[in-house]
Amino acid sequence: MVEKKNKDKDNDKIDSNDLDKDLGTILRESTLLTTVSGLLFGFLLNISINTPKNFTEVHSIILLIALFSITFAISLFVMPVIYHHFQYPYTNLVKFRERSHRFMVCGIIPAAITLYLGLVLGLDLGLKLGIHWLNTGYLSFLLALIPFIFTFIVYKKRK
Repeated sequence: MVEKKNKDKDNDKIDSNDLDKDLGTILRESTLLTTVSGLLFGFLLNISINTPKNFTEVHSIILLIALFSITFAISLFVMPVIYHHFQYPYTNLVKFRERSHRFMVCGIIPAAITLYLGLVLGLDLGLKLGIHWLNTGYLSFLLALIPFIFTFIVYKKRK
């Protein structure tokens, strides 16, 4: 048992090549997720400032929830970079990788909520323009689920 603990301590030591590779990968992923989320935030903020004429109270609530959730997602996606600056130089690369992974995985949930709500808004407003006689409220919520269900099925079928 003592030998295993010593082995684990040896594995936690930092090799500069591993550090550069792992750190670069983590920070690039964080940067990509932050950039995409920031663009989505900008589009949603633009909609909240320049609201369409047929924007209802329900649309405003959906937009507000989407803005809050993407703000949480961006905050979580940027945490590996902040954590990098607070923890540098590292004493435990494994701990840094695990925490960064946790930040990014937790950020995916509010980002997915924002994508769903943005799609609901787009579908509802688009369907109202095209089909005036149809009550599009529930239809847009159901249609917005299709990409997420498809993604889930593809994820489960992977090898």
